[in-house]
Amino acid sequence: MIRAVALGLLLSSSCSWATEPAQVDYMLNCQGCHLPDGSGFPARQVPDLRNRMGSFLSVPGGREYLVQVPGTAQTALPDSDLARLLNWMLHSFSAAQIPADFQPYTAAEVGTLRQYPLANPSVIQAHLLEQIVQREQQQHSGAFADE
Repeated sequence: MIRAVALGLLLSSSCSWATEPAQVDYMLNCQGCHLPDGSGFPARQVPDLRNRMGSFLSVPGGREYLVQVPGTAQTALPDSDLARLLNWMLHSFSAAQIPADFQPYTAAEVGTLRQYPLANPSVIQAHLLEQIVQREQQQHSGAFADE
């Protein structure tokens, strides 16, 4: 109900900063911790989504992690809305890092993955970030080899 009222108010107002349902879902479900710009609170273990979120899609387990991290997996949003929200967040905060072969999240995929929220997300995140750094270093060194 609150979501519907907020969406109605935003869409009926002269505000142009929140016009998509996914953006409203972000405002109501994520922005409190990740902030309006996605910068988060790293000191409080709330990650910065900007220019980083899409990188998780390039390593094994990263796509799953984005759905299974507790804040995502345990939201009250229906699977279809959560899939739309994740796709919006990726394109809004980390479009340049999304792999070229990215397939948008679907409600079915999200519904399956969120049944298994991570018990130790910081350990998984650290492992995935390590893989991301290694992948970026390999790509960077490969770029020099091509020159």
